[in-house]
Amino acid sequence: MKKGSIISVMTSGAIGAAAGSVAIGTKLKKELQTTKDKASKMSSYYHMFNKWLMVRQEGKSLADFFEENQYKTIAIYGMKEFGERLLDELKDSGITVKYIIDRNADGIYADIDVVTPDEELESVDAIVVTATFYFDEIEEMLYQKVDCPVISLEDVLYEL
Repeated sequence: MKKGSIISVMTSGAIGAAAGSVAIGTKLKKELQTTKDKASKMSSYYHMFNKWLMVRQEGKSLADFFEENQYKTIAIYGMKEFGERLLDELKDSGITVKYIIDRNADGIYADIDVVTPDEELESVDAIVVTATFYFDEIEEMLYQKVDCPVISLEDVLYEL
């Protein structure tokens, strides 16, 4: 093999290795950020569940917040664990949950209406967002569609 060919092969190999290293590094960086985001989300949810338990141990209910603020009818945004617990807690209170908003409305079975955020949203006194980690984006989207307060479940818990 000629000297120029060897140098060309070695250069191509070095460029390929460098490009591969950059691609792997970028992928690992993205995966690390995803892992950090998940850990932050779980930590936030842990603290919310703990605060909710403390509120209950003090003999309070989330219904107290809604009654104090004269929110008689609400909608719940997000029907995962927090949404389910909120719906259960308000079941026998003076607060009416008119409907649930969830992007996966087709897969949710409840005793009340479940709609997607893209549908027309019936008038309520407030919408409570249980997907608190994504509250800012959800709030911005909802304020383009409704005239009522959009409240984070986290704020409800910490205001009791």
